[in-house]
Order: sequence, then structure tokens, then C-alpha cells
Amino acid sequence: MSVEGVRTYFQQFNREKDIIELELSSATVDLAAKALHVEPERIAKTLAFRGEDRVGAMLVVSAGDAKIDNKKFRHTFGFKAHMLSPEETLNLVGHAVGGVCPFALKHDWPVFMDVSLQRFERVFPACGSSTSAIELTIDELYQYGKAKEWVDVCKGWQEETDSSGN
Repeated sequence: MSVEGVRTYFQQFNREKDIIELELSSATVDLAAKALHVEPERIAKTLAFRGEDRVGAMLVVSAGDAKIDNKKFRHTFGFKAHMLSPEETLNLVGHAVGGVCPFALKHDWPVFMDVSLQRFERVFPACGSSTSAIELTIDELYQYGKAKEWVDVCKGWQEETDSSGN
């Protein structure tokens, strides 16, 4: 897939013209934030993992400042988090690393939204290339990304509390 595949996908929602094509790379959270002039945490990054029983793929979309928490991932999904290699991501998901998004997937893989995104009204996911994005509300991201459910599998985005709860 490519940005054109995502553009075609968004036609069903009459949102294809809302895709932002950037002159600068948005392949990483920091590059995307700089190119879009937004805070890095508002970049909705999509991570591709090996599916259950090591077959296929699954996607987790999280805030730009969140990191996968292996313990939470295992507790939620029942297996260890194994990210796909760049080659596997392209072959299974249909988007190259740097442009991975939950839209216009090569196969109907499960998509999960991490609660780290719920802090924001609007976020910016990629659109199939390392120079594209779209601004969506959280509800639109969930709908257009065909999410299965909200999950809590990330860390690093919340203020840490000490053992006394402060």
C-alpha cells in the first residue's frame, strides 16, 4: 500500500482530501511532530507485532510519547510482544516502517488503540508513507482504524507515582 491506497480508503468517509502530504519526513515521532508543528505525544504511532501463536500481525496505536510495556502487553494479550521486522511489516501489513497506520491494511489484522491516546481530542496518524499524515479526532481514529478495543499496554506517558501513590 501507499499514501494512494490510504487516500482511496478514506474516500468512503469523504476524507481523502484531508490527508496531509509533507515535504519533510515524518518517519519518526519527532520528525512527524516537527513537520506538523505539534507536540510529539499527539503523533499517533502504529506499531506492528507478530500475532498470537506467532502467526500474522496485530497493530497497536499509541500516543507518540508512549512505549510498549511488556508486562502489560503479556497480561492483556496472553503472549509476549514481538515487533515485526521492517520486511515483515511491509509484507504483512502493507505499509513500510515510517508510514505504518491502521488504514488500508493488506489483511484484516486486529487493531487496538492504547489508552495513552485518550488524553487528546485530536491526533495525527501516518497515512501509508513517511511523508503523510491526517488529523483525526480520537473517535475518528478508532472508527477509521477499525479498532477492536481500547487497551492499556503502554508506559512512559503518565506521570510516575511513588510507592505511596504520590
